[in-house]
Amino acid sequence: MHYIPQVLFLIALATAGYFIARRIILIKKTIQLGKAEDRTDNPSIRLKNMLLLAFGQKKMFARPIVAVLHLAIYLGFIIINLEVLEIVLDGLLGTHRIFLKPLGSLYPILINFFEILALGVIVACVVFLIRRNITKVERLQGSRHSEMKGWPVKDGNIILVFEIILMAAFLKMNAADSVLQGRNVGHFAESQTGSFIISQFLVPAMDAFPSSFLIFVERASWWFHIIGIMCFALYVTYSKHLHIALAFPNTYFSDLNPKGKMSNMPTVSQEVKIMLGLEQAPETPAEVGRFGAKDVEDLTWKNLMDAYSCTECGRCTSACPANITGKALSPRKIMMSTRDRLEDIQKGWLNNGYEYKDEKSLLGDYITDEEILACTSCNACVQECPVMISPLDIILQLRRYRVMEESQAPQSWNMMFQNLETNMAPWKFSPDQRFDWAKED
Repeated sequence: MHYIPQVLFLIALATAGYFIARRIILIKKTIQLGKAEDRTDNPSIRLKNMLLLAFGQKKMFARPIVAVLHLAIYLGFIIINLEVLEIVLDGLLGTHRIFLKPLGSLYPILINFFEILALGVIVACVVFLIRRNITKVERLQGSRHSEMKGWPVKDGNIILVFEIILMAAFLKMNAADSVLQGRNVGHFAESQTGSFIISQFLVPAMDAFPSSFLIFVERASWWFHIIGIMCFALYVTYSKHLHIALAFPNTYFSDLNPKGKMSNMPTVSQEVKIMLGLEQAPETPAEVGRFGAKDVEDLTWKNLMDAYSCTECGRCTSACPANITGKALSPRKIMMSTRDRLEDIQKGWLNNGYEYKDEKSLLGDYITDEEILACTSCNACVQECPVMISPLDIILQLRRYRVMEESQAPQSWNMMFQNLETNMAPWKFSPDQRFDWAKED
């Protein structure tokens, strides 16, 4: 009977680990649908980007108040993992506060620090819930943003409530533990830590209950807290909050080229150089393949990682001049639609096997021509993103496909292309008149 809690905990941990691992493998396989692209150059610069943007959250501080609240949640869930490690070890070994003896007087200081972070998480989550549901910040739930309806709104609220409940369980567990220590009940008497800085305010309310009930409260809070964290870890793999993990590799592998530099297609660049006599034509011409992207398989693996890393914060859309002027384009929606396409492919795999192909495509079924044609390629969305996502790269590749593969471009674009071909300039006058505008009358 003594080992039953440990066995139950091991079963719970193994079950959560299995489902989380299965989900991670599926997401990895989905990202690998994208074309190969080398992002291993300049490791020192990439590491610096990751430290500044993912760990340091540098871009978040463009909006200081929100940044501080977000930092409280971020630190709470990063640093409090030490407390989670203790709970896991206690669950597996059948101990209670296993780190108390090795850490000695440092242990209560750490727990007090964790409790301050827990309170910070609760306060920040409450503020974010108010911003989402009462004050209704435009970029999070505004009437102009059709992508922020239904599940995306629920997802944001679920995760915030989840975090509040998990932190409350942690504080409740500590409060009950403190009372039982004071009463010298069972093994609680052996772990004298005293009351803690935040949970001490719950102690007077708990002091009125008998020890048997408080033991139940402490154990129930312990189990709820750790099982809740396991469920949370699984849930985020289905949620926009996957950015908790993917922000780090996504910033590391971000594009290091100057913003505004568009990547050329190697096969097209080679043809131009051959025409200009800068290169010799190869004996066996390389297969051109598809120009641009129609579906997610035509994008790069980094584009697909971008989609899974998107936090749906809307900073990109709020800075997009096309969106501000009422156009159909929302850079956030481009990333959400790309992720939706990947999720639908996953469902097809799970239901029909990995060889299954549906009749849908990213361009047309998820993202419209009106959206991609509205983009001005200004890079405002790329500049604003806290984790270096590039909606523009996806838009450009989709647009390339429409223009180069299907010859479907607006008439004004076709006129420009014709002028570039005949006059080497977008305007309809000969090259020898190109600088006439600069002549004095």
